[in-house]
Amino acid sequence: MEAMRHASTFLLPSSVEIADVLSSPAYALVVLNQPLPRFAPLLWERAKLRVCADGGANRVFDGMPELFPDKDPGEVRFKYKPDAITGDLDSIRAEVKDYYSDLGVKIVDESQDQETTDLHKCVAFIRDYTPILEKSNLHILVVGALGGRFDHEIGNINVLYYFSNMRIILLSDDCLIYLLPKTHRHEIYIESSVEGPHCGLIPVGASSASTTTTGLQWDLTETGMHFGGLVSTSNIVREEKITVHSDTDLLWTISIRKSS
Repeated sequence: MEAMRHASTFLLPSSVEIADVLSSPAYALVVLNQPLPRFAPLLWERAKLRVCADGGANRVFDGMPELFPDKDPGEVRFKYKPDAITGDLDSIRAEVKDYYSDLGVKIVDESQDQETTDLHKCVAFIRDYTPILEKSNLHILVVGALGGRFDHEIGNINVLYYFSNMRIILLSDDCLIYLLPKTHRHEIYIESSVEGPHCGLIPVGASSASTTTTGLQWDLTETGMHFGGLVSTSNIVREEKITVHSDTDLLWTISIRKSS
């Protein structure tokens, strides 16, 4: 079975030389309607495509200047303008929509689709927009996906399963989450300066009859996991490389370190 490799190099400071663990992935950034994490500007700089989901445009408009209190708000807003805004557009403020529209930002009204979430719409937009040559190594970073209403969080996690053939990372100030598909063995390279040590492997979609790991404080050896029984939460990374092999899709989550 082929190995899939993962690393949170997108969280490393721009001044840090990054090893070629994942062959220089191409990043797209999605901003949802929650407060911006402190590292939002870093992700913005790393991304080749930036998409706001409806009210996420309000968060960029209001929140980016707050992250640069010593700079002119107008200059910050101009610098951090998204490439596109999509969703059902029921949350974006009129003045924010007009501001970005006047700057030439692409605005896609998907209000006719009430069957999918705004994150789903954004991922579909990125999938159809991204050049074919970049799709094989595309990583979609999503801020604002965690926190707030629990049903929204579950909807965002469901998007990971719906687009299981795409690499999507949900981020908050406290942690990140992504899917480990059962179609691959997984090698997770820990960036200990920005993440860990607390982590978890969670069988949300289906029970696991056999999961095996290396590199954790409490490794699993052909272990079954299910809700109502064992679930590997509050685990701890002990090595720079974690391996996971499971008979079902698992969610991987790891804490994000606070800035010192």
